[in-house]
Amino acid sequence: MNLVFLGPPGSGKGTQAKVICKELGILHLSTGDLLREGVKNGTDLGTQAKKYMEAGELVPDKLIVDLIEEKLASGALNNGYILDGFPRTVPQAEALRDMLAKNKSQIDKAILLDVSNDEVIKRLSGRFFCPNCSSGYNYPAQMPKQEGICDNDGVELQRRPDDEEDVVKNRLEVYIMQTSPIIDFYRQASLLFEVPAEGALKEITNALLKVIKED
Repeated sequence: MNLVFLGPPGSGKGTQAKVICKELGILHLSTGDLLREGVKNGTDLGTQAKKYMEAGELVPDKLIVDLIEEKLASGALNNGYILDGFPRTVPQAEALRDMLAKNKSQIDKAILLDVSNDEVIKRLSGRFFCPNCSSGYNYPAQMPKQEGICDNDGVELQRRPDDEEDVVKNRLEVYIMQTSPIIDFYRQASLLFEVPAEGALKEITNALLKVIKED
């Protein structure tokens, strides 16, 4: 089963992908992990990606597609996978489709983890950390026993700058602009499935597995 997980930041794509990949025995392939692996292994593509990453620039679409193609050629994707964080745009989705077709493969389902804008803002602006022991807390999965205070050492929790509410709202706007067209792309290809992703983590996992296993 070859899957793409779509959804806004904070929708739980990465968390759910890890659980489901373990359950199904398939590979969780996140764009970030793929880039770091290429850099670590010193591959030609990894070396090219490193230049962009160290300069704080976006890695070009073609380079990411090439990294996935390299992974495909290695046989690592033969038993199925979930793509998490890629594709993000229609050109990326088209490049992925064409690359897979050349290898007589395809995406079986693109699953949208459906979360309201208000919930995304709550989740992302609800992430805190302890400046003393670096423990992390987040809404709704891991809340401190006392609001705003670290369980370990009683220090007041802080929020990272990119989790401030105004920054989160901007990230969400960028996501909507970039990703709405890709949702339509997969819908038109009859590959899109939507799963409500608010509520208990286990319930969401079960809902995802049901959609994945349906013929």
